[in-house]
Amino acid sequence: MDLIFSRLTMTGASAMLLVALAMMWRRHVPAYISAFRLQSAALAFVGAVVAWFGDVPELFLVAALILALKGWIVPRILTRMEARRPDARALQPLVNTEMSLLISGALAVAAYELSRPVAEVVNLPTRGGLPLALALIMVSLFVVVSRRQAIAQIVGFLMLENGIALLALLGAYGVPLVVELGVFLDVLLGVLVMQALVPRMESTVAR
Repeated sequence: MDLIFSRLTMTGASAMLLVALAMMWRRHVPAYISAFRLQSAALAFVGAVVAWFGDVPELFLVAALILALKGWIVPRILTRMEARRPDARALQPLVNTEMSLLISGALAVAAYELSRPVAEVVNLPTRGGLPLALALIMVSLFVVVSRRQAIAQIVGFLMLENGIALLALLGAYGVPLVVELGVFLDVLLGVLVMQALVPRMESTVAR
């Protein structure tokens, strides 16, 4: 049973990291939004797996909220933001595609080396996914600092939050439900605020 548990969580965590890496060679905002939607669905899958095998029933609610909020509501808001800026759909990152992939690969290797000692002492079936979660956090942070457009930075920040949530799920089988609900509300509020501020910020910069 633990072997199945471990393989399923590793599959979900690997999918989340691969989506973040694949996003590096995409240059259009819709591709970033689709990547975030897919990654959020994978996170919801990991949450459901941990809820079932880890005997943590409240994580089923968390997984459902992840799927609804991050897999549907937030991507729709981001799509509306992108539709208001048809002239800025093509992204021009500060770092080119080839260098971005190299840096992301190096960050993934560094995350594996940094988290390996922790994974060895953690006595959980999900410990194998901890390096993947840390790698996702580091790669997402790189997306935030290496992209010029505000929407791409928002997506990078949301993926960073996904990585932190994945780390909590794998390392501690989640956090208390009240904390999770507070995080969800913060994410939704942050995206709504950015929806109002981003056009004004970009119009100011354009001047």
